[in-house]
Amino acid sequence: MTGWQLPKRLKPYRWVLFSLLGILSLTIALVLGHITFRGDRLAAPEAIPSPSVLATPAQVEPSPTATPTPPKTSAIGKLEAEETPAPTLTAEQQAAQQAAIAELEASIPTIDAVVEMKVAIEISVPSVTVGASAEAYVLDEAGQQIETLTSGSRYTAQVSGESIVFNGSPQSQILWIEPSPDGVFYLNDRAYRGRLLLAAANGSLWAVNYVSLRNYLYSVVPSEVSPSWNMEALKAQSIAARSYALTYHFEPINNLYDMGDDEYFQVYSGIRTEADRTNQAVNETAGEFVSYKGGIVESLYAASEDIVREAFQGQGMSQLGALRLADQGYTYEQILANYYPGTKIGRIVRDF
Repeated sequence: MTGWQLPKRLKPYRWVLFSLLGILSLTIALVLGHITFRGDRLAAPEAIPSPSVLATPAQVEPSPTATPTPPKTSAIGKLEAEETPAPTLTAEQQAAQQAAIAELEASIPTIDAVVEMKVAIEISVPSVTVGASAEAYVLDEAGQQIETLTSGSRYTAQVSGESIVFNGSPQSQILWIEPSPDGVFYLNDRAYRGRLLLAAANGSLWAVNYVSLRNYLYSVVPSEVSPSWNMEALKAQSIAARSYALTYHFEPINNLYDMGDDEYFQVYSGIRTEADRTNQAVNETAGEFVSYKGGIVESLYAASEDIVREAFQGQGMSQLGALRLADQGYTYEQILANYYPGTKIGRIVRDF
């Protein structure tokens, strides 16, 4: 399964658009349905399909020295009062109103909490070792509990034909590791949030981490850049990583997982890379993504302008360039507008 993979920096450029029902909402059916893996027999995951270009904004060479155009303020929702003047609020009333608006916006769940990413963390291996930080359950493909994992213990899963042998006992083709709500699971001694799917196919084993988009980004952002960077650069990275992940969530690699965990996609390392400042950047941009004509952009990025020019024909974000812009006082909106010309920042929230 790894023979076809190329390094992420050599991946050809593409913009992928996905129709949404609105910039500020997403149909709950896309994201709220409980994701389960079908019990029919698995075929080996298909090779990565060739990306198709759905829309291409005008090619503009990104320049970290150029002054980005400040984001425009949307006029949507403004009403002209012809006869009745707007009520005058005291400073106290204005402050209370703004606080109420902020509280309401913060209470609306974003796609970060709703979407469950499926990330392949082991591909086509003969066996893995699993464990849990607290009591966890092992379920078969019918959802029946077959084993209880105890804290501190390690268990081996390996393939025998089209079945998984777990802890020495033959089981079904698919197994789930379900940690307690506050627990984590271990795969080969690396800790992850969420839950784990083990699947056998063609004499090999696949391990897929089902994890919320938020927890996924908590690991990806500090795996890609330093948590010590300027906060505006961290926010720009968070939004670029979210957009990139969403394109694969809605157009996955195959029927088993959305994307991999290495530099071909985005580096995902589990909980060991999580940091307070990058968590803050993810939280403060919750639900925000790079949008082009209402769709989600596969926001490619690389370490430097040279790599962006070589790998993506200049159409992508330089992480070091984003840091320079942030240090010069540019906001994350301006940074993203500079590197993804013709795009805007959208925000997806849960639609009730």
